[in-house]
Amino acid sequence: MKLRIFGVLIFFLTFAGISLAQPATTANGGPPSDEKEFERQYQERIRKDRLFGIYIPKNLDDALVQLDKLISSQKQVELMMIPEDSVIRRLHNTLGRRIIDNWGFYGGSRLSHYLRSAGVTFPDDMGDFIVLAYHRKLNGKPVVLKDLVKQFREKRKKEFEEKKKKGKILKEEKKRKN
Repeated sequence: MKLRIFGVLIFFLTFAGISLAQPATTANGGPPSDEKEFERQYQERIRKDRLFGIYIPKNLDDALVQLDKLISSQKQVELMMIPEDSVIRRLHNTLGRRIIDNWGFYGGSRLSHYLRSAGVTFPDDMGDFIVLAYHRKLNGKPVVLKDLVKQFREKRKKEFEEKKKKGKILKEEKKRKN
């Protein structure tokens, strides 16, 4: 157990030099006051190659190259050893969260815009998408944008259908109680 905690700590320290990108703000330092202001900031952010001093990759290939630069070879080997069917679950709150925050997925960035245009629309899915793509790259598996997008869209659709079904069941139960 101590070894696992130590490993997670080391993984966080690997990214300690990367300061977190700041969320979208207005001139007075607060969040955008309306949709129009958010959209203005979004359009500005997606054209920049740096946000708050952090380089923002332009596409998936560039993101994978940047991760190679940011992650030590020792950590890369450790990442390779994680089974593909659990890599997202295990890294979402570490590497995935760093990617989401640093590369501006919530406020918009050129990488988030690229992923959104490809069909991955939720920031958490974007982080997971890049984690999975990187894991595949490290393991010498093909990283085909179209196939990964399809996989994530199907996953999101399945989750939506399950929530919709659950909502109908809850409504029916509520009617029966009344």
